[in-house]
Amino acid sequence: MSSVPSRVRVRIARLPGGGDLPLPAYASPGAAGADLRAAVPEPLRLAAGARVAVPTGLRIELPQGYEAQLRPRSGLARKHGITLSNAPATIDADYRGEIQVLLWNAGSAEFEIQRGDRIAQLVIAPVVRAEWEEVSELGETERGPAGFGSTGTR
Repeated sequence: MSSVPSRVRVRIARLPGGGDLPLPAYASPGAAGADLRAAVPEPLRLAAGARVAVPTGLRIELPQGYEAQLRPRSGLARKHGITLSNAPATIDADYRGEIQVLLWNAGSAEFEIQRGDRIAQLVIAPVVRAEWEEVSELGETERGPAGFGSTGTR
């Protein structure tokens, strides 16, 4: 069984709108995600219930066999209801465009995003591609087809 490396080199390029912002950074030694910052030219107001694509001013080149996942920041979600409308978002290894974060204000009040605000986390993960094998029957399990809360909450 092969192990996944604890580090992988990811090439990153700044776009003109992100030249003065810090590169993605891990906030603590045990953090799984690196914080991404908003590369908005001026404060952006996000109304309650609204969604917006927020630029980061960055492009990346992932090695084949990896993806980047965009995830919400828990503090923004808890305090303000700010999350990602497509969480987790996937950035494929062959994408070379600007990373944009699809923020959604699920809260009840307007939220302001300022230049340089940490708005999402970027997690780099290995990808396993499936080899599909079509069959007429699947193996039985105790759970079977039960889903959507069938295992209870306690």
